[in-house]
Amino acid sequence: MTDNPKSIHQFKVKLLNGSEKNLFEYRNKVLLIVNIASGCGFAPQLKELQELRTELKDKNFEVLAFPSNDFGRQEPLEGDQISQFCEVNYGVEFPIFEKIMVRGSQAHPLYKFLGDKKLNGNLTSTPRWNFHKYLINKQGEVVDYFFPFTKPDASKVKKKIQRLLS
Repeated sequence: MTDNPKSIHQFKVKLLNGSEKNLFEYRNKVLLIVNIASGCGFAPQLKELQELRTELKDKNFEVLAFPSNDFGRQEPLEGDQISQFCEVNYGVEFPIFEKIMVRGSQAHPLYKFLGDKKLNGNLTSTPRWNFHKYLINKQGEVVDYFFPFTKPDASKVKKKIQRLLS
């Protein structure tokens, strides 16, 4: 485990198949954590997220997706339906986790941590819609975020990721 309380490495989350994943397994990787929804107009970003992952996965980069029905009830799917939607429509190969809440008092502890400077030590930014992206450094610290309308392949996103990878 991590001894850094300002790191995401302290959390355990469940994959869509129900198995538990310790985020400590992602130490020394740069991460982009995204709340996704299959019925959202931003869903085509899944393809761009996969392209980004394909381009950078050999450089210790990973995308972690968390389906959420918090915004406009745009994630009606459950379990395998979510992974099938992502794989069939967008070729997604990155990890997709269990559907969770990402805002409010019922938010998953990981998302409470990601969105609150008092917890993560760096920034406050709770998702206001689907496809809000958090950039995590190799130490598991939240270092930046991108609003849903910022595409994963935008130059500012890629530059910040590249900086963390080098």
